[in-house]
Amino acid sequence: MNEPPPADPTPARAPVGLIAGAGRAPMLAAEGILAQGARLVVVGLKGFATPRLAGLADEFTWAGLLRLGRWIRFLRRRGVRQAVLIGSVRKGDMYLPRRLLRYWPDLRAARLWYRRLRTDKRDHTALLALAEELQREGIELMSSVDYCKEHLATEGVMTRRRPGRGVEEDIEFGWRIARASAELDIGQALAVKERDIIAIEAIEGTDAMIRRAGALCPAGGWTLVKVARPNQDMRFDVPTIGPETVRNLAEQKCVCLVLESEKTLMTDKETTLSLADRMGIAVVGKCP
Repeated sequence: MNEPPPADPTPARAPVGLIAGAGRAPMLAAEGILAQGARLVVVGLKGFATPRLAGLADEFTWAGLLRLGRWIRFLRRRGVRQAVLIGSVRKGDMYLPRRLLRYWPDLRAARLWYRRLRTDKRDHTALLALAEELQREGIELMSSVDYCKEHLATEGVMTRRRPGRGVEEDIEFGWRIARASAELDIGQALAVKERDIIAIEAIEGTDAMIRRAGALCPAGGWTLVKVARPNQDMRFDVPTIGPETVRNLAEQKCVCLVLESEKTLMTDKETTLSLADRMGIAVVGKCP
């Protein structure tokens, strides 16, 4: 009587997809996916993702920002049923001259735009439509911080340096305005000093807004407040800061950074907080 073959002592690892934009966050997610023993399948968005991801991935491909059909084919052919979408893209590029030549959509992306996004191009609307399109193909978008939760902001003062005199009032004032701005889908960050709003983030992104705030307030001493959207969908577009943000804040003479706790990703958290201390910036996590 033939005996069944012995069980494979090293079963194939389940694949997890990573659709990667710019910044350090996709690297953190990739490292977390590998640490959990999954097979890493990466779609790197051209012009955004770091080439270093190719060295971590079991399988890797480049794809254009609007080549949705290519993303799906690559992931499905490698058995991916769960994926994360993480990293930034420069939305302002979509309004540059000859943008269609640079970001030419494939048929699938064009159809999605025509059916869902012609009259509402807001980030959250576009990302929800993308998640639904992937779901129709059997690919579920997971929380983008499931694999790097240790890098989330926590409640309270996270640095040794504490907010200076008068900054607490700016924190409370700026927090209310930032929450209202995020609810209206205007922007998720603002600069405040002496209970006066210096700048509000729009399409340019947080780093560009920080430089604008520094130019408008050369005396310094201002506070940056960065929040999540109400009912933030942690599958995508999670607010993110890192060492480069802190260097930018220090250069523009910011003295305090306020983040929404448990909903803001701090890339290389320990390094970011240590750098903030050295540069004289208090970092505070605040719960809604």
